[in-house]
Amino acid sequence: MNYIQTKVPIPENYVDTEILIAKLMSFGFDSFEEQTHSLIAYIPECEFVKDYLLSIDHYRECEKLGKLSIEVMPDKNWNEVWESNYPSVTIDNRCYVRASFHDSKPTIDYEIVIQPKMAFGTAHHETTAMMIQLILENDFANKKVLDMGCGTGVLAILASMKGAETVTAIDIDQWSYENTLENVKLNNITNVNVIKGGAEVVVDVDNLEIILANINKNILLQDMKYYANPLLEGGYIYFSGFYSNDLSDIEAEASNYGLRLINNLENNNWAAAVFKKLKS
Repeated sequence: MNYIQTKVPIPENYVDTEILIAKLMSFGFDSFEEQTHSLIAYIPECEFVKDYLLSIDHYRECEKLGKLSIEVMPDKNWNEVWESNYPSVTIDNRCYVRASFHDSKPTIDYEIVIQPKMAFGTAHHETTAMMIQLILENDFANKKVLDMGCGTGVLAILASMKGAETVTAIDIDQWSYENTLENVKLNNITNVNVIKGGAEVVVDVDNLEIILANINKNILLQDMKYYANPLLEGGYIYFSGFYSNDLSDIEAEASNYGLRLINNLENNNWAAAVFKKLKS
């Protein structure tokens, strides 16, 4: 699958890069590369809507940014970008996420090997790091877990390592689906079921006790009902992929489905939140 690369020139000392990223995320862009004088955003070609460019271009003009440049990135090129200069990450001194070419750390609690390719979820982004932090802090033993929008599968793998009974990992992107399968095998995980699809396939999963959804604000709001329905009373949903100032919108929509905010984290203006499904 090809990706669309959109390059937005930005002036030196531009302070609203995070707002620009949030704007692009709302249109489905899911990976970003910040350079000195530009922001590069990526979106699967199959999800790219040309009409969105009008809104993006209008925002660019209001912000007095440079003209957009659009380029189709073949799979091979994208893969090379992700696999080059990929650093390892350690979260809370308990979870070590690395590529196969990094040295192992056998003394750490949870070591996850990821072949990143072009799937989101390498633990470098604040949202993934916060989701890992929340998983580390909570009990997953014998739980039935769903990882929605699994990306590399790193969250599903960690949930399994923490003792989850079963984990269902779902992603609409073919590369993410294949990458999760690869990473599950690479980490010798046997209880993760990987499914390609969107929110519509969640109806086939029930009696969930924990749901992990690190996606983006618009998708979370749109698909909230699909997440809440299979979640057992007393179960938990971990959300991320949105900015701190969007938490109130997430909380308001979640309340419509009996979900109450019980914990949240912030990192560099990104947010992660834990909701509990109340008894009806």
